[in-house]
Amino acid sequence: MQMPKPTDADKQFFRSVISDAPGVEVKPMFGNLGAFVNGNMFAGLFGSSVGVKLAADDLAELATIEGAGPFGPAERPMGGYLSLPPSFTTEQAAGWVNKAQAYVATLPPKLKKKR
Repeated sequence: MQMPKPTDADKQFFRSVISDAPGVEVKPMFGNLGAFVNGNMFAGLFGSSVGVKLAADDLAELATIEGAGPFGPAERPMGGYLSLPPSFTTEQAAGWVNKAQAYVATLPPKLKKKR
């Protein structure tokens, strides 16, 4: 499986659509980026694709928008996530990322594994 590398512009766009709300953090993941709240990822960057984790109704709505699609490696896309259409403006992308953040914030916090 080939991991795509995001450009600096991709990373800048991703960071621009992530809110700086309390508890939100952006961390590197496999050469890409992930945005987390309470330890759970709500948005990710995979190459140039921004993916979001959404509630079932929002996921179904996003799936109807042209250009939205699976998120992650083609061989094994991430369940519960969809890629935002590449044609989205910063404002459109931020709106969906905010929905994802709000949804994931309702999930139980992810417990840190003991080492």
